[in-house]
Amino acid sequence: MEARHSALCVEEAEDAVKELRTELAKAGITLPSLGLDPVSLAREAPCPLVELGRCSVRTARRLAAVPR
Repeated sequence: MEARHSALCVEEAEDAVKELRTELAKAGITLPSLGLDPVSLAREAPCPLVELGRCSVRTARRLAAVPR
């Protein structure tokens, strides 16, 4: 059961990354390091975190403007 839960967590995280990447692309924003955090995947029962990574100052300003 725990293995199935972990697999679902990873699948959900992968889907979230794809969705975020798609929506950011629609806004003309690319986060090159967007993906799953490898450290959180290395746990015995993974429950991954989404790694947004680093970006340029220009990209950071574009991201900051999105909620406005």
